Amino acid sequence: MSALDKALHGLRALIADGALRPGDRLPSEGELCERLGVSRGSLREAIRTLGALGVLETRHGSGSYVSELRAADLIGSLSLTVGLLPMAGVLELTELRRVLEPHAAALAAARIDEETVEKLDALLGEIEVSDDFEDHSRLDHEFHMTISKVASNDALTSLIDVLRSRSRAYRIHDVHDAAELKLHSDAGHRAILRGLAAADPVAASAAASSHVAYTEYWVRKYTEVDEQAE
Repeated sequence: MSALDKALHGLRALIADGALRPGDRLPSEGELCERLGVSRGSLREAIRTLGALGVLETRHGSGSYVSELRAADLIGSLSLTVGLLPMAGVLELTELRRVLEPHAAALAAARIDEETVEKLDALLGEIEVSDDFEDHSRLDHEFHMTISKVASNDALTSLIDVLRSRSRAYRIHDVHDAAELKLHSDAGHRAILRGLAAADPVAASAAASSHVAYTEYWVRKYTEVDEQAE
């Protein structure tokens, strides 16, 4: 175990065991170094690492504190590394979306109100007439994240956001493939909305599953193309 790993393991143990709770200020460097058996350099690096992951927060002139440790926030920090994944990794994320997004759609169908249905309908109207990639990606993401938020599970919403963050940045450059994908994507969105508007969890879930499965088809296709090109 490296010196950094030892410092990380020690800090994580203090938090997991409840010795340090959300909102608590970390003890002094000297006290922590003695307690964990690490150097100041290793401790500081561990604190920076946990800060980047959202576990700790450093307040200028005050010290480092344990964050609120909200599941949604900690999951959200994964976007720092997920954005680096190659196409093969995007495929794995899309497979996970096939499990999570239908579940979110089912939950949303049981909780959605008419105002949100109208908002989603307006978003789809914009998506269907848009031929700008960046604009379409933004609107598409807003549509799916609105559904996730209606599901009322912050951790689920954060995880779906992270999983989508990499795949939504990928662009299909073949004009014919892109057109076909958009055609089926628009139809898939409408099917999801019909299930939500009817307050039918089964229909909404099935439509979401089909929608992500079609996305997975294209991701898989271009993953194979990339692998053959190597």
